[in-house]
Amino acid sequence: MSRNPNSPGPAASGPLTASIRERSIVLVGLMGSGKSTIGRRLAQRLGMAFADADDEIERAAGMTISDMFAKFGEAHFRDGERRVIARLLAGKPHVLATGGGAFINDETRALILKDSLSIWLDADIPTLVERVARRSHRPLLKNRDPGQVLRELAAVRNPIYAEAHIRVSSASSPHEYTVRAILEALSKWNA
Repeated sequence: MSRNPNSPGPAASGPLTASIRERSIVLVGLMGSGKSTIGRRLAQRLGMAFADADDEIERAAGMTISDMFAKFGEAHFRDGERRVIARLLAGKPHVLATGGGAFINDETRALILKDSLSIWLDADIPTLVERVARRSHRPLLKNRDPGQVLRELAAVRNPIYAEAHIRVSSASSPHEYTVRAILEALSKWNA
């Protein structure tokens, strides 16, 4: 595998990496904004570990998120999500992709804002609809029009996502562009 010589790699981000790696970087945003895919790439570029909160929740519960929603309801899922994210943030700094609703929970959001550096991956509705159409595992979209659901969620959630430390556009362009935009935003960010 070769690296584009014009894009900064882990070695090129030395000063950035040293200051940023002191606490976890948490990606927030609507479903389909690219938190997991971009998070993996960002972690690699920063030389940090990566965790996906949804994967960790499923592992802790021993069932899928869809099954948790169906069996116990969203409130039960959100409580487990809050506990898993708190545990993850108490550990060694890493890049964490959260589920779309995690940052909406007051306790979870306060913890993320206090103990990590949060980045809102903001994407327009057509991009989100195209991305969520690739997978059928999203409980909030079950038997509903994805565009309508995402517009409703954006109306409620975007003002809350705006509380994140940094906002980066997650456009329909390749994810590498978003990773580069995050690295640029991180290089300019002052706590």
